[in-house]
Amino acid sequence: MTNTERDQRGGRAGQQKGPGPEEPPEQNAPGRSGLGAREPSGQDAPERVEPGERGGRGEHGEHGELGEALRAREPRDWAWRVLDTPIGPLLLAATREGLALVAFHSDERVVRQSLNRLRLAFGREPLPEIPHLTTAADELARYFDGGLRAFTVPLDWSLSAGFNERVLRELAAHVPYGAVVGYQDLADRVGEPGAARAVGAAMGSNPLPVVVPCHRVVASDGGIGGFGGGLDTKRHLLALEGVLPQPLF
Repeated sequence: MTNTERDQRGGRAGQQKGPGPEEPPEQNAPGRSGLGAREPSGQDAPERVEPGERGGRGEHGEHGELGEALRAREPRDWAWRVLDTPIGPLLLAATREGLALVAFHSDERVVRQSLNRLRLAFGREPLPEIPHLTTAADELARYFDGGLRAFTVPLDWSLSAGFNERVLRELAAHVPYGAVVGYQDLADRVGEPGAARAVGAAMGSNPLPVVVPCHRVVASDGGIGGFGGGLDTKRHLLALEGVLPQPLF
């Protein structure tokens, strides 16, 4: 065997087949959404990005940009409530600018953790009520009853930043009820054709799921892709919107 042949075989043996460019790392973790998300680990962990690269967590990455934006803001009024829905309890939080957070599977632990982070983010204790919170709860109830296809509640984007926010705004504005979009297509739409995996990470960071419809982002191979609220939740939402057939039981 020549040295060239030995090198080629050794290289093939050392390669591991990883996810394709459109199999991004959304984590299927109960309670995960934006501010209440836990860091993925193991096979669910996103591709490592060094500080300074798109989506990185260093000084100039998404978390750095978000932290700087929050620190630069004055304390703001906010309020919260838990809404019972067919996919489980949702924690909603809103400011005077709009709906700021939707958190899945909001049991006592998720609520407690999310409220602690919201106090830090907004700099004060919550109020009993804010008008945008009532609007969001009413619209979500109508959505789950099948009577609402487009949300009109204003959105407060302060819990997102940078590339993640760009992708989420594109999704909210241009992927309507009953439609789906691929990770790669969404990357193309924001002018980042090589960023399908980063789009998946942006979906996992979404602080406003359901209202900003990351459940409508699917894999190119016909699969439904990942989802921070769990795949059963994603299937339920896609079935509600007519993308998937309703379960028989």
